[in-house]
Amino acid sequence: MSEKEKKLIRSVCSEENYAKLSCFKNNKVFLFLAEYIELCQPKSIFIRTDSLEDAEYIRGKAIEYKEEAALKIGGHTVHFDGLFDQARDKKMTKYLFDAEEGLDKNFHSIPRGKGLNEVKGFLKGAMKGKEVIVCFFGLGPLDSEFFIPCLQITDSFYVAHSEGILYRSAYNVFKDWEGEDFFMFVHSAGVLENNVS
Repeated sequence: MSEKEKKLIRSVCSEENYAKLSCFKNNKVFLFLAEYIELCQPKSIFIRTDSLEDAEYIRGKAIEYKEEAALKIGGHTVHFDGLFDQARDKKMTKYLFDAEEGLDKNFHSIPRGKGLNEVKGFLKGAMKGKEVIVCFFGLGPLDSEFFIPCLQITDSFYVAHSEGILYRSAYNVFKDWEGEDFFMFVHSAGVLENNVS
């Protein structure tokens, strides 16, 4: 990691959150974080470890920001999507792959490079003024040959909370992960009306 990338990451991390990253050995983690910090321009970053305290912090913030509401049963929350938010609008969904990859012509596709530029255009400054959550997840059992490591950046505490329930937390696995091969994804809630998309 270059001095520029280190400075960029430090600029949005508290000492505590920077310390959570300092034990990582994988340079690709730092390069990915630096690229999207520069692009999305968050105010600050929270690094989620495998601790219950971090999971509770995220859940608490989801309630504080009204992305979720607490239920009468302790520890339970509810989230309501917008009436017309069905996760994916098939007409607007674009698959990013180049013609030579030989995938079905029926997919609504655009060349990978063009698609990534379009996505990055939407993400430019999208997290300005927000606290962003960086999560380390595992698909499949953590100690299995089927384990797939994943790193996510999101500005939605609801998304970070939900995925913390759906996936295995893998911060401790990532600390020692030196492989170049892991999923990296970026999510932004975008513009919300009455806290729904």
